[in-house]
Amino acid sequence: MLRHIAGQLAQAVLLLLAVIVLIYCLLQLIPGDPIQAMVGDLPVPPALRATLEARFGLNQPFLQRLLGYLGHILQGDLGYSINYRQPVFDVLAERFPRTLLLAGIGYSFGILFGIAIGIHSAVTRFRGVDRAWSTIVLIGFAMPTFWVGQLLVMGFAVHLGWLPTQGMGPMISRTTGLDWVLERATYLVLPVATYTILETTRVARFMRASVSETLEQGYIVTARQKGLSRREIIMGHVVRNSILPVITVMGYSFGTAMGGAVLLETVFSYPGVGSLMVEAVRARDTQTIVGVVILIACSVVVMNIVVDLLYAWLDPRIRVVSQRR
Repeated sequence: MLRHIAGQLAQAVLLLLAVIVLIYCLLQLIPGDPIQAMVGDLPVPPALRATLEARFGLNQPFLQRLLGYLGHILQGDLGYSINYRQPVFDVLAERFPRTLLLAGIGYSFGILFGIAIGIHSAVTRFRGVDRAWSTIVLIGFAMPTFWVGQLLVMGFAVHLGWLPTQGMGPMISRTTGLDWVLERATYLVLPVATYTILETTRVARFMRASVSETLEQGYIVTARQKGLSRREIIMGHVVRNSILPVITVMGYSFGTAMGGAVLLETVFSYPGVGSLMVEAVRARDTQTIVGVVILIACSVVVMNIVVDLLYAWLDPRIRVVSQRR
C-alpha cells in the first residue's frame, strides 16, 4: 500500500509540474499590461516602468522567468503578488481556509444527502417515488451553480429578507462568543446550500445506479433465500458494495467543487480562493494565479489519495493487489 501511495505521489508531482508550466505559458497570452494594471488609470513614467519591471523580473526573457519561478517553487516560495503587495503564500493562507470551510461543509452535506436519496430512490417499492426523486435530481444536476446561487439570493435574501446576500460577515459587529459564530453562520447558509445542491444531485445519480445494479447480484438473491430481512440486506450487503463507485465520484467531485468556487464566490462576494482567482486574472497577477492553481491541484491530489485509502479499507481485494505490488 505504501509503495502504491508513493507511486501516486510521484505521478502527482509530475502532473503538477506540467500544470504549472502550462498555466504559466497560457497566462503570457492574456492581453494587457501588468504594470498598468498595478498603477491604475494613471500614466506610467518610463523610469517607474523600468523599476517595476526589474523589481518583478518582467524584463527577463520568458524562459528565464519560467525556470526561475520553478526554482522558487521547489524552495517553497510561490512568488510575490503584484496586486496585493505581499507574498502569494500569505494571501493564500488567508483565503484558503475560508474556501475550505465553505466547500467542506457543502461537500459533506451533499455526499450525505446524495447517498440517502440514491438509496431511497433505488430500494423504494413505489415507482412514483423513484421517478419523483430521479426528476428532481436531474433538474438539480442540469442547473448551473451560479444560477442556483442567484435563485437562492433572489428568493431568501431579496424577497424574503431572511439571509444576507453576500460577504462573510457584517462590516461592523459588536457580537462576541456564540452570537458571533451564529452571526457569521448566516452568511454561509446560501453558499453552502448551493454547494450542497450541486453535490447532492451528482452523488444521488451514481448512488441510485450503483444500488440498482447491486440489487440484481446473485449474493443478494442468496441473502433473500436465507431469510434475511429487507433492512438487513440493504444495510449489510447493498450499501457497503454500492458505495465504492460513489467514492470514486467523491475524488473528482472535490476538484470540481474547488474549481466551482470561482463562480460561486463571485456570486456571493465571498472572500475566498475563487474570488482571489478572479481578482488576480483582472490584475494580470501571474504568480497569484499560478499559486491558486497549485493549491487547488494539491487539494485534489490529497483527496484522491484519501479516496484510494477508503477504497482499500472498504474492498479487501484492493488491499491484496496493493500488497502484491
